[in-house]
Amino acid sequence: MEEVQQTRPPDRYELLSTKLALPRPRPSLVLREPLLARLDEALEYKLTLLSAPAGFGKTTLVSEWIATRGERQDPLPVAWLSLDAGDNDPVRFWRYVIAACQAFQTGIGKSALVLLHTPRRPSLETVLTTFINELAQLAHKCVLVLEDYHVITSSQIHETMAYLVDHLPATVHLLILTRSDPPLPLARLRAHGDLYELHAADLRFSLAETEIFLRQALPFPLSAEAITRLEARTEGWVTGLRLLALALQGREDTRDLEHMLGTFTGGHRHILEYLVADVLSSQPETLQEFLLQTAFLNRLTGSLCDAVTGRNDSEHMLEQLERANLFLIPLDDTGQWYRYHALFAEAMQHEARRRLGEDYLRTLYDKASHWYEEHGLLAEAVEVALS
Repeated sequence: MEEVQQTRPPDRYELLSTKLALPRPRPSLVLREPLLARLDEALEYKLTLLSAPAGFGKTTLVSEWIATRGERQDPLPVAWLSLDAGDNDPVRFWRYVIAACQAFQTGIGKSALVLLHTPRRPSLETVLTTFINELAQLAHKCVLVLEDYHVITSSQIHETMAYLVDHLPATVHLLILTRSDPPLPLARLRAHGDLYELHAADLRFSLAETEIFLRQALPFPLSAEAITRLEARTEGWVTGLRLLALALQGREDTRDLEHMLGTFTGGHRHILEYLVADVLSSQPETLQEFLLQTAFLNRLTGSLCDAVTGRNDSEHMLEQLERANLFLIPLDDTGQWYRYHALFAEAMQHEARRRLGEDYLRTLYDKASHWYEEHGLLAEAVEVALS
């Protein structure tokens, strides 16, 4: 008689264990107690969304929160999953999520894993129903952290994630770290009081935090005026401050230091390498082109960008940039006018000169000047014409 082989979940070694490892918290130069308290508060909600551009300290903040939770309140079991582009396969994605949740309790999700790997696999909704029922049996509150959710582009994963969030038991809190707002039913979650959000405006360093950071990071003191200038220059961008501190190492001569502070722009090597390699290059070609063509504009609105780029959908592009947290700052409540973060704009301008050339950029300046003139903005027309 032929032996029937029992379907079993894949062995743990088939998964990359480093994707499931909690990040080691860095020695913190600035203890961000108000933000840690807000993450504690967020546990009353189903989902916490940390959505901010690259380099705003999302992972650092959450790893610090996990490491210090026991100093403030009862510690919580935490499951961590670092996502990458390969996780856009739905079966692989949910294998990793279920495996991560085994940090809550040994063997949890085993029945769901069996279903996930049967020859005639049921629908993912059925698999998730089994998994959710298992999570509901947990005795204590647990936290599932999904890092870098912005790499997920699969509509099927987004749909099944929405199903998970809708039916998430009270025993589990979901925390998503992402560079862009995910296509989940965020409006409905807000309306039902199930969503807690932290964005770039919440994560940026204040002037006081900037002073503490620079005092700890540099072997020499900076004047109050210099600190104020640097806070304004970086606009509280944490990685910008780290790169600045790196650039200032070994510069203790006052004149040399003042020169460095005056020339710290988006064209600085450290800033440029980070923003081009880690931010710009990861965007689709159409978005890269739009960023480079509009980087020299002090303020942006749809029709101005249409005139400069020759597109007819710039308003949609700006909305897309805002959703993607690409260093775009709204200037009004109606979504009409925006500006780029200063260091980001300077880095994009530098890259635009390299890729597009001065002659091509000159034609863009002329188009912008003509638009300003047509709209009665004569000072802006003259300014960009003289750029």
